[in-house]
Amino acid sequence: MQRLVNFLKDVSREMKKVSWPKGKELYRYTLTVLATVAFAAVFFSVVDLGISSLIRFILE
Repeated sequence: MQRLVNFLKDVSREMKKVSWPKGKELYRYTLTVLATVAFAAVFFSVVDLGISSLIRFILE
């Protein structure tokens, strides 16, 4: 039980050292992540559609 208490104390101490992003920074990071995910989703959807169409064309 003491090990768990020590671990949680260490976690608390380390969390105080973390440099958390400010509001504008967090907003910009969030937009960057969402844009990247949207781009990746569209890109892989187009690639998947192209490969599927190519396979259908070859098999017919």
